[in-house]
Amino acid sequence: QVQLVESGGGSVQAGGSLRLSCGASGYPGANCMGWFRQAPGKKREGIASIAGDGTTSYADSVKGRFTISKDNDKNILYLQMNSLQPEDTAMYYCASRLLWGCGLVEAWYNSWGQGTQVTVSS
Repeated sequence: QVQLVESGGGSVQAGGSLRLSCGASGYPGANCMGWFRQAPGKKREGIASIAGDGTTSYADSVKGRFTISKDNDKNILYLQMNSLQPEDTAMYYCASRLLWGCGLVEAWYNSWGQGTQVTVSS
């Protein structure tokens, strides 16, 4: 069973940066991994994904500010977040998908972490 554990969340001021990490154990080799976030009172949204061949996708809201990457040797997924804004405040989750196909569709993902909180103050 795949287990995902996020870390790196915290509180920053607007314009600041954070790097989230997601460690995977019991890892059969996901075809796709992604980052999602859920703000209070809102639906969870996909913000970044990375396929096995390294192809990435981003939501428009984070494009140009966030970068997803993966260390395949260590089985760690990263999300570098720059130019953070108060609207980025949310619980951030990593997720993995075993089957072919990769993107920002929540229903595609099989395993989820517990989340890490990111709070951006103005």
